[in-house]
Amino acid sequence: MSAVSASTNRQRASQRRRAPQIIEAAAQVFAERGFHGATTQDIADVLGIRQASLYYYFSSKEAALELVCLRGVEGFFEAAKAISTGPGDARKRLILLIESHLSPLLDRGNFIKVFLNERQFLPTESRRRIGRWSRGLERIFEDVIKEGIAKGEFRADLNVRLVTLAILGMCNAASSWYGKENFSVATLAAEFARLVTDGVDKRPAGRRPSR
Repeated sequence: MSAVSASTNRQRASQRRRAPQIIEAAAQVFAERGFHGATTQDIADVLGIRQASLYYYFSSKEAALELVCLRGVEGFFEAAKAISTGPGDARKRLILLIESHLSPLLDRGNFIKVFLNERQFLPTESRRRIGRWSRGLERIFEDVIKEGIAKGEFRADLNVRLVTLAILGMCNAASSWYGKENFSVATLAAEFARLVTDGVDKRPAGRRPSR
């Protein structure tokens, strides 16, 4: 191998190692400034590099947003699918789904915030690709709730779609204020799970909901 080839390979290896740091910086900038308020120069400034150096990692600001959004949903579907097909009754798996959905706030808060608030600004095809992940996740929640109804664990009068959207809406909203309130993710997960299960659990015969 020539000296030039070796140097090129070292440079490429260095760029691959730095790629996660580049995407982290983009997530930080988009989360703080929004897509329209952010520039690639802002991302470069966070990293202390030249703006032109960013184009090895993404071709445009829109491409950077898609990478951040993909990282935001990365692992959500796989983790939820494993829970939905795993052991335990429907109630237990619904609790685990809620915990799993909230846990990325610990280490991917900026990515989650960008995915929720800025993905609408992606080009149409990119938005569709990202949207498929969201729809898949919704179906997993719906299937577990349907199973709970079928097996008599959950109330038979539940509107499955509405319950799913309510759960995800509550969990997703936490990204906008997590860190500003003195609650841990574990506390959020426990309280959210209690609220949900208290609402969906089948009531003993003769018991009417309080008004």
